[in-house]
Amino acid sequence: MAARLQARWPTSRALLAFADDLDDAAGDLVVAALLLGAELRGPGLARVLTELAHSLTEEVTMRRKVEADRAKPRANARWLLLITVAAAGLAALNGDYLAPYGTALGQLVLAVIAALMVGCLLWMRRLTAAAPTVRFLVDPTTRGGAARDPEEVPAR
Repeated sequence: MAARLQARWPTSRALLAFADDLDDAAGDLVVAALLLGAELRGPGLARVLTELAHSLTEEVTMRRKVEADRAKPRANARWLLLITVAAAGLAALNGDYLAPYGTALGQLVLAVIAALMVGCLLWMRRLTAAAPTVRFLVDPTTRGGAARDPEEVPAR
């Protein structure tokens, strides 16, 4: 951002490009406050940024707690997979146990069981994945914006 400002970019364009560089909703909040401060040139920007910093600190703390809670099911899924693979490995040593899987029907049943296990693991992964935060400050004239080509930029 500093290089853009030193290169005589307009302040609003440099800030929007900085927001695209950050590519985060929290960064959009900070850039929006800076844009308003640059446009209004009034007092209070430092107070707004301080309050925003406190708010973002609380948000980050809550995100860490949520992520820690989401890590527990992932760890449980890893242990479950490890135990299942170990049990299957031990069962593979017993020839009588694997005899039914030697037929075509047995191979089909084994493939269904493996597919169900993979499906359950993928489902658990999707359930524990965090939803990405949506950005609200997007400059359509830059590469990070919604429009990629100048022809795609909507007319105002």
